[in-house]
Order: sequence, then structure tokens, then C-alpha cells
Amino acid sequence: MTIIYRCQLELHDSIYFATREIGRLYETEPVIHNYALCYALGLVDSEKYATTVAEEDSYRYFCPEQIPKYKEHLTALNQQGIYVTPASSISHSSVLQTWKYANNNYHVEMEKTQKNIPGFGRTKEIAPESIFEFFIISQKDIKQILPHWIRLGKWMSKAELIIEELKAKTTEGVFLCSHPLNPLDVMFTNQVFSYDVVNMPPVSLIQNAQISGRYYTFGEIKGFKLPATMEYRFS
Repeated sequence: MTIIYRCQLELHDSIYFATREIGRLYETEPVIHNYALCYALGLVDSEKYATTVAEEDSYRYFCPEQIPKYKEHLTALNQQGIYVTPASSISHSSVLQTWKYANNNYHVEMEKTQKNIPGFGRTKEIAPESIFEFFIISQKDIKQILPHWIRLGKWMSKAELIIEELKAKTTEGVFLCSHPLNPLDVMFTNQVFSYDVVNMPPVSLIQNAQISGRYYTFGEIKGFKLPATMEYRFS
């Protein structure tokens, strides 16, 4: 039995992550990567894949190494039959923030300095009350384990999660999917003809993709189609 949840995120704080860097401007694209959503929803048991006791303890608070372990963490979701799509904006606005900091070599490296040269930059963030939408495809009922509140982005911004269970029908053929998708998760099981690229790390997403394969249609969302065969893949 396949259950599909339509999830909406309403931001209660401004959300920031550096989708692109243009000089001193760090811009947040109004798209949330599905890797980030898996961690924010608490679906990834990162402690299970820690190699040492110290690493297991530290994962509860921060990552001691800047080495992604997406393959180890997300492959387990394939085994559980859970897949989370990226999130797209239903409605959003942006805010610009300016930040400054002083040269702190004397503090970090104990160096003597006669200069105090400030650094500065600007962040383009997604404003509070913006709403995002994504979908969870699951082979079991997980609604009870999904949190009502999650935190996202560099500032751990607060967002409210609203969940609706959809009734889906499966069809096969050529279709257009307007929702952003992770190409690694789609192209192994479907034929993709054309798409628009959304450049963002760690894997650029695609949207408005013309795809051949099995797909879901929904009575609650007329005209919307979603690939039926998606799972986490890694190049």
C-alpha cells in the first residue's frame, strides 16, 4: 500500500541557506532540497551510522566534520519505503539582511594586529509567512511520527508542518512534472526528455520536466503529476 502525503511548510522565521553566491551577496532560492527535508523531518537516523561513540554523541548537536554522508543516511529510507520530494514555493517574499564582522586574527591565531578591518555581506532570505509544498511517498503510515514543527536552514529557522493524505491513481506514459525533482532519484527509473535546472548544492534539481514512465495523478490537485518510481540514488 502506497500512501502519499501532501505537506505544506509555513515559515515562522526567515530562512537562509546559500543557494548561490554573487560577490558579497548570498542568495536563497525559494526551493528546499529533499536531502535537507529528510534531516529536518527527523527521518534520518544519523546516530545509527556513526562509526564511533564520540561521533554518535556529537551528531545530536553538530557535525564535527564537513563530510556529507547522504548515501549512508538516506539509503536506509529506501529500505523503509519512504521518499521525500524537494519543496517548492506556493507563495513567498524575500528580505535582505546586512551583516558585519571584524577581523579576528588576534583572537583565533593569537596574532598581533594594528588594524581592525570589518567584513560585510548581504543575505537574501525567504521571509516569514512564506509557504512551501512537498510530498512524501511512503509504503507505510508515518503521519504519527512526523513533527508539527521543524527547523531549517543556517539559522535553524522555525516552520510549521501541515499534512494532508492524498488519494492517488497510477498511470503510465509521457507526462510533464512542474514540481522540482532530484534528477539522480528520477533518471535511473524514468526517461527524462527535457527540464529546467535549479542550480543548488549538493545536487542541482530539475523542474518542468517532461518524463516517460509511471506517474501519480491526484483528485485533490487537478493537472498535477508526480513520478511514481523515485528512490534515493547516488552517482
